[in-house]
Amino acid sequence: MLNEFKSLMTLLQSYLTWIVDISSEKTAAYMLFLFFALFVILEFCRPREQWLIERLRQSYRANIELFAFNSLVLSLLSIPSLMVLAEQYSDKGLLNVIKNPIGKAVLSFLAVDLLLYSWHKASHSFDCLWMFHKVHHTDPNLNVSTAFRAHFLEIVIINLMKAVLIVVLGIQEALVLANETILTFFTMLHHTNISFWGERLLGQIVITPYLHRVHHSVKRSEHDRNYGSVLSLWDRLFGTLAELKPAEIGIQGSVKQDFVSLIKYGFTWSDRSPADALLPDAACYKADKS
Repeated sequence: MLNEFKSLMTLLQSYLTWIVDISSEKTAAYMLFLFFALFVILEFCRPREQWLIERLRQSYRANIELFAFNSLVLSLLSIPSLMVLAEQYSDKGLLNVIKNPIGKAVLSFLAVDLLLYSWHKASHSFDCLWMFHKVHHTDPNLNVSTAFRAHFLEIVIINLMKAVLIVVLGIQEALVLANETILTFFTMLHHTNISFWGERLLGQIVITPYLHRVHHSVKRSEHDRNYGSVLSLWDRLFGTLAELKPAEIGIQGSVKQDFVSLIKYGFTWSDRSPADALLPDAACYKADKS
């Protein structure tokens, strides 16, 4: 188990360093690596849920392999670097009408976060997108490494959408790096199997672990909620917020928890049943106090 943790952290460090090497900004990569290591330690010292070691080992193994494969595929496909695009189009986009650098930073972040919220919601609404996204939901043992459980085609599509946004808005290279760092940090945070003081209060602003756990419920009426990546603002604004404790984490049906099976599972058509009775509006804002 310890060796698998070391392997995952080594892969994460290498990949994040590769991402930011383009701009020679390694600090962000090392910070994210340290946060990942911290979340792993906290999960073992003060876990929210007590997972069986064997199931947790299986989760980490699958997530390590998916992470490594996705990193390799992105390299082989030569997807245009978001940083390179930012360097080429930063003086041509819509944000250039704004002179205040803080205003540019805020608007660029809000645009990216809203884009990811919209994409996430669409992935739950359309079967052709859900077939890839459902791979992320297959982990029955939610933990920090689940943040990296994703089908490679979903990652390709997300990066292409980000690339379009960078070109249209003309987001500067430094802002792209900052946004990606923030997004990666919060993605790790809200998958982490921990709870902490003030979590519900913080959830009024950002997506925290207790909010994101609902999104990983086996019940469709619950996992079709809380789509936010960083801010919980979008879920509150568009009526998709739910504050409750899911009875079970994972996905309906039996899914093999190994690398090859998960990749193949992403290519299986999923004819989703209609959402079970939608949550009453009041339930969306009623926090589980237990």
